[in-house]
Amino acid sequence: MQATVTDHRCDVAVLRLSGELDADTAATLHAALAKLLERPIPRIVVDLADLKFCDSVGLSAFITSKQVLAARGGWLSFAGVNPFLAQLMQTVGLSRHFAIFPAVEDAIAAAQL
Repeated sequence: MQATVTDHRCDVAVLRLSGELDADTAATLHAALAKLLERPIPRIVVDLADLKFCDSVGLSAFITSKQVLAARGGWLSFAGVNPFLAQLMQTVGLSRHFAIFPAVEDAIAAAQL
């Protein structure tokens, strides 16, 4: 799995994930999220358009990060979720706790409201 970060605004970072997120690649996600959590008020859009697979280890990282972000006044949302991940998130109940947008631009626009 690859993780890249871009800043679309000074206060919103986009974390783009590609490949497969599982126990073997979770360290890459943890490292990217840890760096973003160093920001004063971290606001993160996770672009999942190119993520082909995610297991429970990846989902756990998102849940833990959301808790830390919320405690610091920040947030984490998802964009570009493919049908497999959308079904997975719905099945495990994450879709009730995370904002999910069709595209990164939609998530960033919602952040400006």
